[in-house]
Amino acid sequence: MPETQNIEYKQSWRDEYLKWICGFANANGGSIFIGKDDNGKIVGVADAKKLLEEIPNKVRDTLGILVDVNLQTTIQGDFIEILVEGYPYPVNYKGQYHYRSGSTKQELKGAALDKFLLQKKGKRWDGQPVPKVSGKDLKQDTFDFFRKRAFKSQRIEEDILTDTNEHLLENLQLKEHDFLKRAAILLFHNNPENFITGAYIKIGFFETDDDLKFQDEVHGNLFEQIEKATDLLFTKYIRSAISYEGIHRVEKYEYPKDAVREALLNTVAHKDYSGGVPIQVSVYSDKIIFWNEGQLPENWTVKNLLEKHASRPFNPDIANALFRSGYIEAWGRGTIKIINECKQANIPEPIFSYNSSDISIEFRKDIYNAEYLNNLKLNERQLDALIYFKSKREIVTSEYVKKYTVNERTARRDLIELVKKGILLKQGDKKTTKYNYR
Repeated sequence: MPETQNIEYKQSWRDEYLKWICGFANANGGSIFIGKDDNGKIVGVADAKKLLEEIPNKVRDTLGILVDVNLQTTIQGDFIEILVEGYPYPVNYKGQYHYRSGSTKQELKGAALDKFLLQKKGKRWDGQPVPKVSGKDLKQDTFDFFRKRAFKSQRIEEDILTDTNEHLLENLQLKEHDFLKRAAILLFHNNPENFITGAYIKIGFFETDDDLKFQDEVHGNLFEQIEKATDLLFTKYIRSAISYEGIHRVEKYEYPKDAVREALLNTVAHKDYSGGVPIQVSVYSDKIIFWNEGQLPENWTVKNLLEKHASRPFNPDIANALFRSGYIEAWGRGTIKIINECKQANIPEPIFSYNSSDISIEFRKDIYNAEYLNNLKLNERQLDALIYFKSKREIVTSEYVKKYTVNERTARRDLIELVKKGILLKQGDKKTTKYNYR
Protein backbone atom coordinates (compact mmCIF):
# COMPACT_ATOMS: atom_id res chain seq x y z
CA MET A 1 0.00 0.00 0.00
CA PRO A 2 1.45 3.42 -0.91
CA GLU A 3 1.56 6.36 1.46
CA THR A 4 -1.76 8.15 1.81
CA GLN A 5 -3.42 10.92 3.79
CA ASN A 6 -3.39 8.65 6.86
CA ILE A 7 -0.30 6.49 6.33
CA GLU A 8 3.42 7.36 6.42
CA TYR A 9 6.39 4.97 6.13
CA LYS A 10 9.88 5.51 7.59
CA GLN A 11 12.76 3.04 7.43
CA SER A 12 14.25 4.17 10.75
CA TRP A 13 13.37 6.56 13.57
CA ARG A 14 14.59 10.14 13.82
CA ASP A 15 13.38 12.65 16.38
CA GLU A 16 12.43 15.02 13.55
CA TYR A 17 9.58 12.61 12.75
CA LEU A 18 7.80 14.16 15.69
CA LYS A 19 6.85 16.80 13.08
CA TRP A 20 4.95 14.12 11.15
CA ILE A 21 3.13 13.07 14.31
CA CYS A 22 2.28 16.74 14.89
CA GLY A 23 0.93 16.93 11.31
CA PHE A 24 -1.33 13.91 11.80
CA ALA A 25 -2.59 15.26 15.13
CA ASN A 26 -3.52 18.58 13.52
CA ALA A 27 -5.32 16.83 10.64
CA ASN A 28 -7.45 13.70 10.87
CA GLY A 29 -4.96 11.41 12.54
CA GLY A 30 -3.10 8.53 10.95
CA SER A 31 -0.41 5.88 11.33
CA ILE A 32 3.37 6.09 11.01
CA PHE A 33 5.23 2.83 10.42
CA ILE A 34 8.90 2.71 11.40
CA GLY A 35 10.75 -0.10 9.63
CA LYS A 36 9.05 0.06 6.21
CA ASP A 37 10.27 1.57 2.95
CA ASP A 38 8.33 4.07 0.82
CA ASN A 39 6.31 1.26 -0.77
CA GLY A 40 5.28 -0.25 2.55
CA LYS A 41 7.68 -3.18 2.34
CA ILE A 42 9.04 -4.33 5.71
CA VAL A 43 12.78 -3.69 6.06
CA GLY A 44 12.98 -4.06 9.82
CA VAL A 45 14.12 -1.59 12.45
CA ALA A 46 16.93 -1.89 14.97
CA ASP A 47 16.31 -1.37 18.70
CA ALA A 48 12.56 -1.82 18.22
CA LYS A 49 11.92 -2.55 21.89
CA LYS A 50 13.86 0.54 22.94
CA LEU A 51 11.84 2.71 20.54
CA LEU A 52 8.67 1.19 21.94
CA GLU A 53 9.45 2.93 25.23
CA GLU A 54 11.16 6.11 23.97
CA ILE A 55 8.71 7.31 21.31
CA PRO A 56 5.63 7.73 23.57
CA ASN A 57 7.71 9.73 26.07
CA LYS A 58 9.20 12.00 23.38
CA VAL A 59 5.76 12.62 21.88
CA ARG A 60 4.30 13.47 25.29
CA ASP A 61 7.19 15.73 26.35
CA THR A 62 7.58 17.58 23.01
CA LEU A 63 4.03 17.71 21.63
CA GLY A 64 1.97 17.35 24.79
CA ILE A 65 -0.20 14.57 23.35
CA LEU A 66 -0.51 10.80 23.73
CA VAL A 67 -0.08 8.21 21.00
CA ASP A 68 -0.34 4.42 20.86
CA VAL A 69 2.92 2.72 19.88
CA ASN A 70 2.85 -0.96 18.95
CA LEU A 71 5.64 -3.41 18.15
CA GLN A 72 4.90 -5.75 15.24
CA THR A 73 7.06 -8.84 14.80
CA THR A 74 7.18 -10.61 11.41
CA ILE A 75 9.44 -13.01 9.51
CA GLN A 76 10.77 -10.09 7.46
CA GLY A 77 11.68 -8.16 10.60
CA ASP A 78 10.26 -6.00 13.38
CA PHE A 79 8.53 -2.68 12.77
CA ILE A 80 6.89 -0.03 14.91
CA GLU A 81 3.35 1.26 14.40
CA ILE A 82 2.53 4.71 15.80
CA LEU A 83 -1.20 5.45 15.95
CA VAL A 84 -2.03 9.16 16.08
CA GLU A 85 -5.49 10.55 16.72
CA GLY A 86 -6.70 13.85 15.28
CA TYR A 87 -6.83 16.45 18.06
CA PRO A 88 -9.58 19.07 18.48
CA TYR A 89 -7.05 21.74 19.47
CA PRO A 90 -3.82 22.93 17.75
CA VAL A 91 -0.70 20.86 18.42
CA ASN A 92 2.73 22.43 17.90
CA TYR A 93 6.27 21.13 17.58
CA LYS A 94 8.61 23.62 19.30
CA GLY A 95 6.37 26.50 18.25
CA GLN A 96 5.85 25.18 14.71
CA TYR A 97 2.48 24.00 13.43
CA HIS A 98 2.59 21.11 10.98
CA TYR A 99 -0.31 19.65 9.02
CA ARG A 100 -0.87 16.47 7.04
CA SER A 101 -2.25 17.16 3.58
CA GLY A 102 -2.53 14.31 1.08
CA SER A 103 0.61 12.22 1.50
CA THR A 104 2.83 15.15 2.49
CA LYS A 105 3.54 17.22 5.60
CA GLN A 106 3.59 21.00 5.47
CA GLU A 107 4.45 23.65 8.01
CA LEU A 108 1.67 26.19 8.37
CA LYS A 109 2.67 29.85 8.25
CA GLY A 110 1.08 33.23 7.67
CA ALA A 111 -2.51 33.25 6.43
CA ALA A 112 -2.63 29.43 6.35
CA LEU A 113 -1.69 29.26 10.02
CA ASP A 114 -4.21 31.96 10.95
CA LYS A 115 -6.97 30.05 9.16
CA PHE A 116 -5.97 26.75 10.79
CA LEU A 117 -5.96 28.23 14.29
CA LEU A 118 -9.36 29.83 13.71
CA GLN A 119 -10.88 26.58 12.47
CA LYS A 120 -9.57 24.69 15.49
CA LYS A 121 -11.45 27.22 17.62
CA GLY A 122 -14.60 26.72 15.57
CA LYS A 123 -14.23 30.16 13.94
CA ARG A 124 -14.14 31.26 10.30
CA TRP A 125 -12.05 33.96 8.65
CA ASP A 126 -15.08 36.00 7.55
CA GLY A 127 -16.39 36.01 11.13
CA GLN A 128 -13.39 37.75 12.70
CA PRO A 129 -13.89 41.27 14.14
CA VAL A 130 -12.27 44.34 12.58
CA PRO A 131 -11.26 47.27 14.85
CA LYS A 132 -11.60 50.99 14.05
CA VAL A 133 -14.58 50.66 11.68
CA SER A 134 -18.27 51.07 12.50
CA GLY A 135 -21.65 50.87 10.86
CA LYS A 136 -21.41 54.59 10.01
CA ASP A 137 -18.49 53.76 7.68
CA LEU A 138 -20.62 51.41 5.59
CA LYS A 139 -22.46 52.36 2.40
CA GLN A 140 -26.09 53.43 2.81
CA ASP A 141 -26.92 52.69 -0.85
CA THR A 142 -25.91 49.08 -0.31
CA PHE A 143 -28.11 48.78 2.77
CA ASP A 144 -31.03 50.12 0.68
CA PHE A 145 -30.23 47.66 -2.08
CA PHE A 146 -30.08 44.77 0.40
CA ARG A 147 -33.41 45.73 1.97
CA LYS A 148 -35.17 45.73 -1.42
CA ARG A 149 -33.83 42.31 -2.33
CA ALA A 150 -34.45 40.85 1.13
CA PHE A 151 -38.03 42.16 1.15
CA LYS A 152 -38.66 40.53 -2.20
CA SER A 153 -37.08 37.22 -1.15
CA GLN A 154 -39.11 37.15 2.11
CA ARG A 155 -36.24 35.47 3.93
CA ILE A 156 -36.05 38.04 6.71
CA GLU A 157 -38.77 39.59 8.85
CA GLU A 158 -40.13 42.89 7.58
CA ASP A 159 -39.77 44.71 10.92
CA ILE A 160 -36.05 43.94 10.88
CA LEU A 161 -35.70 45.51 7.44
CA THR A 162 -37.30 48.72 8.69
CA ASP A 163 -35.02 48.91 11.72
CA THR A 164 -31.66 50.71 11.87
CA ASN A 165 -28.55 49.58 10.01
CA GLU A 166 -26.94 48.62 13.33
CA HIS A 167 -29.81 46.32 14.24
CA LEU A 168 -29.82 44.85 10.73
CA LEU A 169 -26.11 44.05 11.03
CA GLU A 170 -26.72 42.40 14.39
CA ASN A 171 -29.61 40.36 13.02
CA LEU A 172 -27.43 39.18 10.14
CA GLN A 173 -24.80 38.18 12.74
CA LEU A 174 -22.28 40.55 11.19
CA LYS A 175 -21.15 42.00 14.51
CA GLU A 176 -19.21 40.55 17.43
CA HIS A 177 -19.73 42.66 20.52
CA ASP A 178 -18.97 46.24 19.40
CA PHE A 179 -16.91 45.24 16.35
CA LEU A 180 -17.98 44.62 12.77
CA LYS A 181 -16.94 41.29 11.27
CA ARG A 182 -14.87 40.99 8.11
CA ALA A 183 -18.00 39.78 6.32
CA ALA A 184 -19.71 43.10 7.04
CA ILE A 185 -16.77 44.98 5.47
CA LEU A 186 -16.88 42.82 2.34
CA LEU A 187 -20.64 43.08 2.00
CA PHE A 188 -21.38 46.72 2.83
CA HIS A 189 -18.22 48.87 2.84
CA ASN A 190 -17.58 51.32 0.02
CA ASN A 191 -14.05 50.00 -0.50
CA PRO A 192 -13.33 46.62 1.16
CA GLU A 193 -9.87 46.56 -0.41
CA ASN A 194 -8.75 49.10 2.19
CA PHE A 195 -9.00 46.22 4.67
CA ILE A 196 -8.81 43.06 2.54
CA THR A 197 -6.26 42.71 -0.27
CA GLY A 198 -7.50 41.19 -3.53
CA ALA A 199 -11.21 41.54 -2.73
CA TYR A 200 -12.27 42.20 -6.33
CA ILE A 201 -13.01 40.40 -9.62
CA LYS A 202 -10.89 40.29 -12.79
CA ILE A 203 -12.53 39.46 -16.12
CA GLY A 204 -10.48 38.91 -19.27
CA PHE A 205 -11.06 37.77 -22.84
CA PHE A 206 -8.34 35.42 -24.10
CA GLU A 207 -7.57 34.40 -27.68
CA THR A 208 -5.26 31.75 -26.22
CA ASP A 209 -3.97 31.14 -22.69
CA ASP A 210 -1.14 33.63 -23.21
CA ASP A 211 -2.95 36.10 -25.51
CA LEU A 212 -5.16 38.45 -23.49
CA LYS A 213 -7.22 40.71 -25.78
CA PHE A 214 -8.98 42.91 -23.21
CA GLN A 215 -9.92 42.90 -19.54
CA ASP A 216 -11.91 44.60 -16.79
CA GLU A 217 -11.65 44.85 -13.02
CA VAL A 218 -14.75 44.96 -10.84
CA HIS A 219 -14.34 46.69 -7.49
CA GLY A 220 -16.66 47.69 -4.66
CA ASN A 221 -18.44 45.60 -2.05
CA LEU A 222 -19.69 42.10 -2.83
CA PHE A 223 -23.23 43.17 -3.74
CA GLU A 224 -21.82 45.71 -6.19
CA GLN A 225 -19.34 43.22 -7.61
CA ILE A 226 -22.06 40.66 -8.28
CA GLU A 227 -24.24 43.15 -10.17
CA LYS A 228 -21.41 44.84 -12.09
CA ALA A 229 -19.71 41.57 -13.06
CA THR A 230 -22.98 40.01 -14.25
CA ASP A 231 -23.74 43.08 -16.36
CA LEU A 232 -20.23 43.10 -17.88
CA LEU A 233 -20.32 39.42 -18.74
CA PHE A 234 -23.61 39.63 -20.61
CA THR A 235 -23.04 42.97 -22.36
CA LYS A 236 -19.35 42.72 -23.29
CA TYR A 237 -18.02 39.17 -23.00
CA ILE A 238 -20.79 36.67 -23.77
CA ARG A 239 -22.52 36.94 -27.12
CA SER A 240 -26.22 36.45 -27.70
CA ALA A 241 -28.26 35.45 -30.73
CA ILE A 242 -31.32 37.60 -31.45
CA SER A 243 -34.56 36.07 -32.72
CA TYR A 244 -38.25 36.98 -32.67
CA GLU A 245 -41.28 35.07 -31.49
CA GLY A 246 -44.06 37.06 -33.10
CA ILE A 247 -43.42 40.64 -32.07
CA HIS A 248 -41.32 39.65 -29.04
CA ARG A 249 -37.52 39.95 -29.19
CA VAL A 250 -35.72 36.89 -27.80
CA GLU A 251 -32.06 36.81 -26.76
CA LYS A 252 -30.30 33.47 -26.43
CA TYR A 253 -26.85 33.63 -24.89
CA GLU A 254 -23.97 31.29 -25.63
CA TYR A 255 -24.23 30.07 -22.03
CA PRO A 256 -27.39 29.89 -19.88
CA LYS A 257 -27.60 33.12 -17.90
CA ASP A 258 -28.83 31.49 -14.69
CA ALA A 259 -25.94 29.00 -14.72
CA VAL A 260 -23.33 31.71 -15.28
CA ARG A 261 -24.82 33.87 -12.54
CA GLU A 262 -24.88 30.91 -10.14
CA ALA A 263 -21.21 30.19 -10.91
CA LEU A 264 -20.32 33.82 -10.21
CA LEU A 265 -22.22 33.70 -6.91
CA ASN A 266 -20.37 30.50 -5.94
CA THR A 267 -17.00 32.12 -6.51
CA VAL A 268 -17.99 35.18 -4.46
CA ALA A 269 -19.55 33.23 -1.58
CA HIS A 270 -16.87 30.54 -1.27
CA LYS A 271 -13.68 32.47 -2.07
CA ASP A 272 -10.86 32.34 0.47
CA TYR A 273 -10.46 36.09 0.94
CA SER A 274 -7.42 35.62 3.17
CA GLY A 275 -5.33 34.61 0.15
CA GLY A 276 -5.16 38.10 -1.34
CA VAL A 277 -5.83 36.89 -4.90
CA PRO A 278 -8.84 38.27 -6.83
CA ILE A 279 -11.54 36.12 -8.41
CA GLN A 280 -10.67 35.49 -12.06
CA VAL A 281 -13.12 34.98 -14.90
CA SER A 282 -11.40 33.90 -18.13
CA VAL A 283 -13.51 34.08 -21.30
CA TYR A 284 -12.45 32.33 -24.53
CA SER A 285 -14.17 31.91 -27.88
CA ASP A 286 -15.36 28.43 -26.87
CA LYS A 287 -15.34 28.39 -23.06
CA ILE A 288 -15.54 30.47 -19.89
CA ILE A 289 -13.76 29.64 -16.63
CA PHE A 290 -14.61 30.93 -13.15
CA TRP A 291 -11.70 30.56 -10.73
CA ASN A 292 -11.34 31.39 -7.07
CA GLU A 293 -8.95 30.55 -4.29
CA GLY A 294 -10.72 28.37 -1.75
CA GLN A 295 -11.14 24.92 -0.26
CA LEU A 296 -13.77 22.22 -0.30
CA PRO A 297 -15.15 21.00 3.04
CA GLU A 298 -12.95 18.45 4.75
CA ASN A 299 -12.97 15.01 3.08
CA TRP A 300 -14.95 16.35 0.10
CA THR A 301 -14.01 15.84 -3.53
CA VAL A 302 -15.45 17.20 -6.78
CA LYS A 303 -17.78 14.20 -6.76
CA ASN A 304 -19.66 15.71 -3.80
CA LEU A 305 -20.41 18.79 -5.90
CA LEU A 306 -21.96 16.74 -8.70
CA GLU A 307 -24.67 15.25 -6.50
CA LYS A 308 -27.07 16.52 -3.86
CA HIS A 309 -25.07 17.66 -0.84
CA ALA A 310 -25.42 19.59 2.37
CA SER A 311 -24.79 23.32 2.36
CA ARG A 312 -21.40 23.89 3.98
CA PRO A 313 -20.28 27.39 2.95
CA PHE A 314 -16.63 28.38 3.23
CA ASN A 315 -17.75 31.84 4.46
CA PRO A 316 -20.89 31.24 6.58
CA ASP A 317 -21.55 34.91 7.41
CA ILE A 318 -21.19 36.05 3.80
CA ALA A 319 -23.35 33.15 2.59
CA ASN A 320 -26.06 33.97 5.13
CA ALA A 321 -26.35 37.58 3.90
CA LEU A 322 -26.44 36.43 0.26
CA PHE A 323 -29.15 33.92 1.17
CA ARG A 324 -31.28 36.50 3.02
CA SER A 325 -31.05 38.79 0.00
CA GLY A 326 -32.24 36.01 -2.33
CA TYR A 327 -29.00 35.54 -4.23
CA ILE A 328 -28.28 31.95 -3.22
CA GLU A 329 -30.04 28.90 -1.81
CA ALA A 330 -29.13 27.31 1.52
CA TRP A 331 -29.58 23.69 0.51
CA GLY A 332 -26.39 22.98 -1.44
CA ARG A 333 -28.29 22.95 -4.73
CA GLY A 334 -26.22 25.55 -6.59
CA THR A 335 -23.99 23.13 -8.49
CA ILE A 336 -26.94 20.90 -9.39
CA LYS A 337 -28.75 23.95 -10.73
CA ILE A 338 -25.73 24.84 -12.88
CA ILE A 339 -25.56 21.34 -14.35
CA ASN A 340 -29.29 21.21 -15.10
CA GLU A 341 -29.26 24.65 -16.74
CA CYS A 342 -26.46 23.52 -19.07
CA LYS A 343 -28.35 20.35 -19.99
CA GLN A 344 -31.48 22.34 -20.81
CA ALA A 345 -29.42 24.71 -22.97
CA ASN A 346 -27.95 21.71 -24.85
CA ILE A 347 -24.36 22.56 -24.04
CA PRO A 348 -21.83 20.21 -22.37
CA GLU A 349 -22.04 19.80 -18.62
CA PRO A 350 -19.62 22.15 -16.82
CA ILE A 351 -16.30 20.86 -15.52
CA PHE A 352 -15.71 21.34 -11.79
CA SER A 353 -12.06 21.23 -10.74
CA TYR A 354 -10.33 21.34 -7.37
CA ASN A 355 -6.61 21.33 -6.67
CA SER A 356 -5.54 21.93 -3.08
CA SER A 357 -6.59 25.60 -2.87
CA ASP A 358 -7.91 26.28 -6.37
CA ILE A 359 -11.55 25.81 -7.34
CA SER A 360 -12.86 26.38 -10.86
CA ILE A 361 -15.97 25.90 -12.97
CA GLU A 362 -15.54 25.65 -16.74
CA PHE A 363 -18.43 26.14 -19.16
CA ARG A 364 -17.93 24.95 -22.72
CA LYS A 365 -19.93 26.33 -25.59
CA ASP A 366 -21.54 23.95 -28.06
CA ILE A 367 -18.82 24.27 -30.70
CA TYR A 368 -20.48 21.74 -32.99
CA ASN A 369 -22.27 24.28 -35.13
CA ALA A 370 -21.60 25.46 -38.66
CA GLU A 371 -20.66 29.00 -37.65
CA TYR A 372 -17.81 27.84 -35.43
CA LEU A 373 -16.67 24.82 -37.46
CA ASN A 374 -16.42 26.75 -40.74
CA ASN A 375 -13.56 28.76 -39.25
CA LEU A 376 -11.45 25.66 -38.57
CA LYS A 377 -10.56 24.78 -42.21
CA LEU A 378 -12.14 21.33 -42.14
CA ASN A 379 -12.98 19.24 -45.17
CA GLU A 380 -16.59 18.54 -46.14
CA ARG A 381 -16.60 15.04 -44.61
CA GLN A 382 -15.36 16.33 -41.26
CA LEU A 383 -17.90 19.16 -41.19
CA ASP A 384 -20.79 16.87 -42.08
CA ALA A 385 -19.71 14.14 -39.62
CA LEU A 386 -19.50 16.51 -36.66
CA ILE A 387 -23.07 17.63 -37.21
CA TYR A 388 -24.42 14.20 -38.22
CA PHE A 389 -23.02 12.26 -35.22
CA LYS A 390 -23.65 15.07 -32.74
CA SER A 391 -26.70 13.43 -31.13
CA LYS A 392 -24.67 10.26 -30.39
CA ARG A 393 -21.79 12.30 -28.90
CA GLU A 394 -19.25 9.96 -30.48
CA ILE A 395 -17.88 8.89 -33.89
CA VAL A 396 -16.77 5.29 -34.43
CA THR A 397 -14.14 4.73 -37.15
CA SER A 398 -16.09 1.92 -38.82
CA GLU A 399 -19.25 4.05 -39.00
CA TYR A 400 -17.28 6.93 -40.53
CA VAL A 401 -15.86 4.55 -43.17
CA LYS A 402 -19.34 3.27 -44.06
CA LYS A 403 -21.08 6.66 -44.23
CA TYR A 404 -18.47 8.42 -46.39
CA THR A 405 -17.25 5.41 -48.38
CA VAL A 406 -13.60 5.93 -47.56
CA ASN A 407 -10.90 3.53 -46.43
CA GLU A 408 -9.84 3.20 -42.80
CA ARG A 409 -6.64 5.14 -43.36
CA THR A 410 -8.53 8.17 -44.66
CA ALA A 411 -11.10 7.92 -41.86
CA ARG A 412 -8.41 7.80 -39.18
CA ARG A 413 -6.59 10.72 -40.77
CA ASP A 414 -9.76 12.83 -40.80
CA LEU A 415 -10.63 11.99 -37.21
CA ILE A 416 -7.10 12.40 -35.84
CA GLU A 417 -7.05 15.89 -37.34
CA LEU A 418 -10.21 16.67 -35.34
CA VAL A 419 -8.49 15.38 -32.19
CA LYS A 420 -5.45 17.61 -32.82
CA LYS A 421 -7.74 20.62 -33.25
CA GLY A 422 -9.30 19.86 -29.85
CA ILE A 423 -12.74 19.05 -31.28
CA LEU A 424 -12.85 15.32 -30.43
CA LEU A 425 -11.27 13.07 -27.79
CA LYS A 426 -9.82 9.71 -28.87
CA GLN A 427 -10.61 6.40 -27.14
CA GLY A 428 -9.91 2.77 -28.08
CA ASP A 429 -7.80 1.60 -31.03
CA LYS A 430 -7.97 0.36 -34.64
CA LYS A 431 -11.47 -0.37 -36.00
CA THR A 432 -13.14 0.04 -32.64
CA THR A 433 -11.64 3.48 -32.08
CA LYS A 434 -14.18 5.95 -30.72
CA TYR A 435 -13.86 9.69 -30.96
CA ASN A 436 -15.92 11.35 -28.28
CA TYR A 437 -17.36 14.84 -28.37
CA ARG A 438 -15.97 17.14 -25.67
